[in-house]
Amino acid sequence: MKTVKKLVTNVYFWLTMLFFYAPIIYVVIFSFNESKSLTRFTGFSLQWYKKMFESRSIREAIYYTLIIAIIATVISTIVGTLTAIGLSKSNKVLRAIVLQINDIPMMNPDIVTAIGFMLLFTSLGITKGFGTILLAHISFCIPYVILTVMPRLRQLDDNLAEAALDLGATPVQALTKVIIPQLKGAIISGALIAFTMSFDDFVISFFTSGPKVSNIAIYVYSSIKRINPTINALSTIIVVIVTTVLIIVNVVPMIKDRKLRGVQK
Repeated sequence: MKTVKKLVTNVYFWLTMLFFYAPIIYVVIFSFNESKSLTRFTGFSLQWYKKMFESRSIREAIYYTLIIAIIATVISTIVGTLTAIGLSKSNKVLRAIVLQINDIPMMNPDIVTAIGFMLLFTSLGITKGFGTILLAHISFCIPYVILTVMPRLRQLDDNLAEAALDLGATPVQALTKVIIPQLKGAIISGALIAFTMSFDDFVISFFTSGPKVSNIAIYVYSSIKRINPTINALSTIIVVIVTTVLIIVNVVPMIKDRKLRGVQK
């Protein structure tokens, strides 16, 4: 009975892995295809990568995607971290109300949030473009940072800041030299989530961007009606970059921990 249960579990696991990763592997393989065919591999070629870097529209999409994601990550991480610290020092009723409001953007379907932003900018007479899409990304990234930093704040000693002040530190020094270092891991995690959410977003970007601003998600959507193998090349590069970042983020701390344990022994 246990053997059958283990077999079923293993089969379910590998089917799940196949469901998630087979499309990615398929895209990577056909990004090197010599022809435009998406069903038959005719030979190895790097021509689609060359055409991708030669395409002005793709370069612009990559530029806008990265610059919006970086700015939105920096601002949302700073605002979200400071908000979380402020909430940790506020009374329980106010903290509960703000956290409930903070959960709304994450619980709402993207289409609802996107239409809300679009109506807001339209009613205010703001021309949609780089500024509107950046504001929208900052707005929906902040709740993720707050949600990531708050659990770590709950683990800190409530008297930590007061102790720093008693020892002669200014409020700014207590924040930057005592509180922030304790939150380093949570802040980095929040920043990575914010960057991923901004980089990957399509629906909100589509409703808040103007005709002259297009990120990678919008560009891919606009190219979906025609066969464009350069999309495979672009997707492959994104997969490689994201995988590399994840490996660095997860492996480097492990190596540091092992070295620290080795020194302690």
